[in-house]
Amino acid sequence: MDFFKLIGRCALILLLAVLCDVVGLIILFLGIFAPLSSWDFFVYLGAVLLASSLVFWMFWYTFNIEVPFRELDFN
Repeated sequence: MDFFKLIGRCALILLLAVLCDVVGLIILFLGIFAPLSSWDFFVYLGAVLLASSLVFWMFWYTFNIEVPFRELDFN
């Protein structure tokens, strides 16, 4: 499969979604496994970043849907 076809037309939104996932997981695991006194801040921040990445994933999926013009019924 072609790499650019896999990414789709919205590469920037895909990059933001993956970046939020990676940073959110790193911060979440830092809050869980590191012996910090403010562990709850890192756990909540990681969870918020993971939840906000779902918005970017929905945008990326929605903007990559292709509908033929025949089905749109433009006359």
